[in-house]
Amino acid sequence: MEKTRIISISFLVLSLFLAGFLGNSIYKSIDDADRIATMERQIIDKLIMIREAQIAYQAVNGQYTSDWDKLKSFVDSGQFFLTSKIEHIITLDYGADSVYVEIDTLGTVAVKDSLFSADKYPNFDLVTMSIVPGTTDKEFAMWADKIEKSNVRVDVVEVWNTAPVDPKRKEDNEARTKKPLRFGSRTSITTAGNWE
Repeated sequence: MEKTRIISISFLVLSLFLAGFLGNSIYKSIDDADRIATMERQIIDKLIMIREAQIAYQAVNGQYTSDWDKLKSFVDSGQFFLTSKIEHIITLDYGADSVYVEIDTLGTVAVKDSLFSADKYPNFDLVTMSIVPGTTDKEFAMWADKIEKSNVRVDVVEVWNTAPVDPKRKEDNEARTKKPLRFGSRTSITTAGNWE
């Protein structure tokens, strides 16, 4: 009788220990998944800001940049021209139409005020724009160049996270969605992100 009682108590203690261990493991994995999702959301938000800055830089300068100083300087002091465009259609005597366009420059607006207003990005900080959220010294990698597509030279850009939070995101993964968070491409004319 005494042996049975000792074995029963031993199994009870062991089962309580295993239940606690399994419960803690499940809680930790859920907590890690939440932490990774939160950090990746912050990284995606930063990549969206960088993408807007790159698209604006390309619209004004005719090409993307791979230099953080140039991009930050553009966001800080760059300007968009506000224009008015009026098309005039004149019907010619023989029935054809002639079209001419008047473009009038109305003024300028600062890139910082236009793209990164406090309403749209309340926590925007130009100084830390290139820093990966959750780190203090890791910068996003940025590449920009011209490639040839269908015998035409086109601008392309790619910006990616150099410090992935999710250990499953590796550069050597075949699927683009499993690579570190990024937007753009070195081989295609796109600014789409791999989270979209």
